[in-house]
Amino acid sequence: MKLIQQIGLYTFIAGMLLFTANVFIGSYRFEEQTIVAQLDATQDKIDTGDTIANGFKAALKELSFLGKKYNGEFDFISDLNQAITLYNKNITTELVTVNGITPSEIEALYSGVQKDGKIIYNEELLTTVLTDPAKKQKLIDGTNWMFEGQREYADLESFKNDLNLKLEEINSSIGKQYHISTEAWNLVNLTKAFNVGGSKTNVELWFFLTFGLIIIGGLAYNLPNIKLLGMAGIKNNGIQQTSISNKGWLAWIVLGYLVGFYLLLYFAPHYLNNNILLVDPVSNSLSGKPAGHWFLYGFIYCVSMTIMAVRMYIKYRHNNYQIFRTTVVWFFQIAFAFLIPELLVRFDKPWYDFKNAWPLDYDFFFAFNIDDLLANGTLGAFMFFWGIILTLIIIPVMAYFFGKRWYCSWVCGCGGLAETVGDPYRQNSSKTLLSWKVERYLVHSVLAFAIVMTLVTLYAYYSGATTIAGIDVYTIQKIYSFLIGSIFSGVIGTGFYPIFGNRTWCRFGCPLAAYMGIVQRFKSKFRITTNGGQCISCGNCSTYCEQGIDVRSYAQKGEDIIRASCVGCGVCSAVCPRGVLKLENSDAPKKVDGNPLIFENNIVKLNKDV
Repeated sequence: MKLIQQIGLYTFIAGMLLFTANVFIGSYRFEEQTIVAQLDATQDKIDTGDTIANGFKAALKELSFLGKKYNGEFDFISDLNQAITLYNKNITTELVTVNGITPSEIEALYSGVQKDGKIIYNEELLTTVLTDPAKKQKLIDGTNWMFEGQREYADLESFKNDLNLKLEEINSSIGKQYHISTEAWNLVNLTKAFNVGGSKTNVELWFFLTFGLIIIGGLAYNLPNIKLLGMAGIKNNGIQQTSISNKGWLAWIVLGYLVGFYLLLYFAPHYLNNNILLVDPVSNSLSGKPAGHWFLYGFIYCVSMTIMAVRMYIKYRHNNYQIFRTTVVWFFQIAFAFLIPELLVRFDKPWYDFKNAWPLDYDFFFAFNIDDLLANGTLGAFMFFWGIILTLIIIPVMAYFFGKRWYCSWVCGCGGLAETVGDPYRQNSSKTLLSWKVERYLVHSVLAFAIVMTLVTLYAYYSGATTIAGIDVYTIQKIYSFLIGSIFSGVIGTGFYPIFGNRTWCRFGCPLAAYMGIVQRFKSKFRITTNGGQCISCGNCSTYCEQGIDVRSYAQKGEDIIRASCVGCGVCSAVCPRGVLKLENSDAPKKVDGNPLIFENNIVKLNKDV
């Protein structure tokens, strides 16, 4: 069995190395046929009668890139960005000469604005000087704040300074509808289109050499534990002595790898295009569309959870609650977060995760999402109102009856990854008082940030305003998306599993966990009851609490554990050798009064007045 495990480990490592190497290799070529197919898919015509593809080919020829072959994506992506920049500059320059405000028109404005020794700039002057209605409207919209009566100019030079800045802005915006986007999604599409390497020509082989070996190796490493772990008990043998699970050098390597992957995923996903190509067949079979970087992430998420769910089944096979919650959270991830949204897209419906609730789904009330849902008829309207009902009614009601465990441990994808992939790191969660204080302030600050951002977003959506108190609404959304949606939840929340424990995001950053935690702390039937007379103070419960709760101190005092941070994973109860802890949903009075003394199985509370 140990030999099978060793073979599985080496197979897994080989798959991971090939997956990583695939980021740095590959062949690319700027081919005319591909350019036409990729850039003229909608046959957009530029005002000059040219097409976007022809303009891009001209930029490539100017740079001597057309037909050039690249071995490795770093040089290719550098040249791709250079070609896009040149094309966008060329098309703007070309169209400004046709649609822009010309030098002669600018001079006419300068001459006409001076009357009787005053600077008089208004719509009447624009009508006199500009014969093109489109140009006139652009200046009216962009410079009405400069009109006579709204602003006074002492001399022509100060007027020229303001007008020139606005003219530069107007002219630079001309032709932007024909620009080639440098947004992440478009760079992914372009790098995939110009890829001529093995990931595109031998997809099946490379899929086997990466995902195939990873899956086979992961299962081969975990399955023999059925025999090696024996027949009874939950084994954590050696977990505190193994470098990868005890903050050793291997743990830091894993942290670096995960952080690097998330940085690429969020901020430079086009560098992952070789691996995105490998899951194109899976994406096409589900949604009928090629894979993007988020599909790759979803696929990796599901593969990782599946492999580690097998490990959970083996390790906790004698605990029905752990088997139940692992099965449920795995099902919700595979079905609701991966398969159903992709199948919806196949039938031209919005991509929608029915279990993802605000404020975890922080962009639910963003304009693009509301408009997309409401534009999709009855189903879209149902999705929109379902999201509101889930947040305002279902979540607090379920938290009242079952605590936050119903979501955090049974439904949530973040929790699912933490409870499967992150299980080997649960003992690394900090148990210090400082960590608890940081947790309380930080997680509720994120919740407050999410609430403020959402209120501002809704006000802007329904009022048409773009700024609130002088602050751009999009800027607020972008700050939240960057700091919380990307850096905290992904780069830190998952990347730091090996050092900070598996619930870093859930504990310190998740606004939905904070929301449910308030309900759980003050108005929920859920608690973990303790039988203090049976506690032998072994400390297993506190050691393996992923939320950093000192469970043993509650057990020693015979107090019920009623904490906003508890996700009800039940591992404290599972690893207790004496059956001291029990997860309950009950109306019975909670044992939280003071610090009782324990005599055998009886709790005696001292009278402070005596």
